[in-house]
Amino acid sequence: MSAMWKPSHPATITPSAPAEPARPATSSPSFEPTAANRATAVPADQATIGKGLFVKGEIGGSESLFIDGKVEGSINLPGNRVTVGRNGQVAATIAAREIVVLGKVRGNVSASDRVDIRAEGALTGDVSAARISIEDGAFFKGGIDIRKVEGAKAAAAVQTSASTNAQTSAPTNAEAAKNL
Repeated sequence: MSAMWKPSHPATITPSAPAEPARPATSSPSFEPTAANRATAVPADQATIGKGLFVKGEIGGSESLFIDGKVEGSINLPGNRVTVGRNGQVAATIAAREIVVLGKVRGNVSASDRVDIRAEGALTGDVSAARISIEDGAFFKGGIDIRKVEGAKAAAAVQTSASTNAQTSAPTNAEAAKNL
């Protein structure tokens, strides 16, 4: 006779599927950029043209643009930033608030604020901007037109001239009414 083992407590029914092995506890992923990748973090309102894309035509819109592919034509993003990445190749006129060149750009660029050509960047064309920065090692061939932006002074002058015109035109209109 063979001896049979009997558990001391009632048997529990286990499913026939094998149990999943225990996984080590992991912390939930953090979406906060760390100090190391904060400089490369992509803002929420920035579009990207990746390495494998080629765009030919006009690009316009109301958000910043990162170009790591090829673009031919014109880019018009007033009030926003256009960044040409290390792999980017652009043959276009660019108009934006800020233009950063890490790759290759062939064409005229116009920035309402600044143009920044980094050490690995190359720009062939005329630049029109309030400020320009060309790092050591960068390639640039073209003309530079630095525009002075007076900002608050220009706005104050416009308001002053508008109020002066309103004051001088009011008596003229009153005199015209008397003459009728």
